[in-house]
Amino acid sequence: MHTHIVLYILGYPFTLFSKKSTIQSPIPSPFHRRLLGLEQCKMGSLGAILRHPDDFYPLLKLKMAARHAEKQIPPEPHWGFCYTLLHKVSRSFAIVIQQLGTELRNAVCIFYLVLRALDTVEDDTSIPTEVKVPILMAFHRHIYDRDWHFSCGTKDYKVLMDQFHLVSTAFLELGRGYQEAIEDITMRMGAGMAKFICKEVETNDDYDEYCHYVAGLVGLGLSKLFHASGLKDLASDSLSNSMGLFLQKTNIIRDYLEDINEIPMSRMFWPHQIWSKYVNKLEDLKYEENSVKAVQCLNDMVTNALIHVDDCLKYMSALRDPAIFRFCAIPQVMAIGTLALCYNNIEVFRGVVKMRRGLTAKVIDRTRTMSDVYGAFFDFSCMLKSKVNKNDPNATKTLSSLEAVLKTCRDSGTLNKRKAYIIRSQPSCSDCCSFHHTGYPFCISFCKPIN
Repeated sequence: MHTHIVLYILGYPFTLFSKKSTIQSPIPSPFHRRLLGLEQCKMGSLGAILRHPDDFYPLLKLKMAARHAEKQIPPEPHWGFCYTLLHKVSRSFAIVIQQLGTELRNAVCIFYLVLRALDTVEDDTSIPTEVKVPILMAFHRHIYDRDWHFSCGTKDYKVLMDQFHLVSTAFLELGRGYQEAIEDITMRMGAGMAKFICKEVETNDDYDEYCHYVAGLVGLGLSKLFHASGLKDLASDSLSNSMGLFLQKTNIIRDYLEDINEIPMSRMFWPHQIWSKYVNKLEDLKYEENSVKAVQCLNDMVTNALIHVDDCLKYMSALRDPAIFRFCAIPQVMAIGTLALCYNNIEVFRGVVKMRRGLTAKVIDRTRTMSDVYGAFFDFSCMLKSKVNKNDPNATKTLSSLEAVLKTCRDSGTLNKRKAYIIRSQPSCSDCCSFHHTGYPFCISFCKPIN
């Protein structure tokens, strides 16, 4: 006897597959493999779904949400360009932003693209310093110029810069409160970036200052936009700053190899105060003979990032608008999950380290309330704690930070309402961890609420 499994996504019924009651793992049909984007990497992605069959629905929902978002692209050429490009440079962000109301969504879209353009100028190591610095310093004025553009960057980022006048056109249609917030943050960020073009990240204070300029200010800017929309009281600068620093430090840690190998020259932001305790040169961390020291340095960097978690939880717990909450919470959950993956993981210095797509889809789908956030931070902190080697030079400090996070999550009184990310692996589990290359006895998944 066959039963038909029907999933309703975005109001539309889809018959996904038929199965006999004895079959445990759904196998997507060719149509649904195409729908999930698996046709380009059939064996790897299909294998991941077979190992983690509960990924299937979140992945399908994410794919359908992406298609739905693409259909919402405005017809006006300048707005169409902005949203189309947003989908290309950050598909997950483009999905989450659709949760917001039209007015705030437009403001956040333009804010994101303006700062992406500013970041493209900063990141392009082929631009001479004497050309780059004036552009960074004046960028907040260029956004008012419908004719300004500057060719730099590669791929989609080059398109953004070549057609930047379309972003400016959209910016000029925003409400004055949104414009002022975007201009202020762009001016301060451009000045900070220009400062660090000519300055190395030597101390931990330098590291925090750089991360403030390139990400903390994003947190401040988003808080200003939320306030301008009338949906949220203005958050403190300190909490807003920590939201950005936690994300930026996670990215800097994860992207070590990509950044150190950048052509024509590397641009690194790991602070000398940390890495010099382990190696003579930052690039030495990628060499196999330095593996032990590299992992110790990595763990030091992760421990440094954890100091921002308490502020992030405070910021998110004060959010009342559901759309703004999800918009802010999903990246933070991804960040703590990524840190749990990176900690004590030599693969950071060997290749790309990231969560599998199915787990990412679950985070996007199931991060809806503050209890979900507390549960996620609790579970990923537990995973991270399990990986701490007591012989690590920073073990005591790392464990202290993690215990503080775990206590905050327990004290919330919401852990019994959550769906867990972490379950102990069964002996028969061939893929002992849903993360790649971690080598620790945990499966990262969602299971039934823990009583």
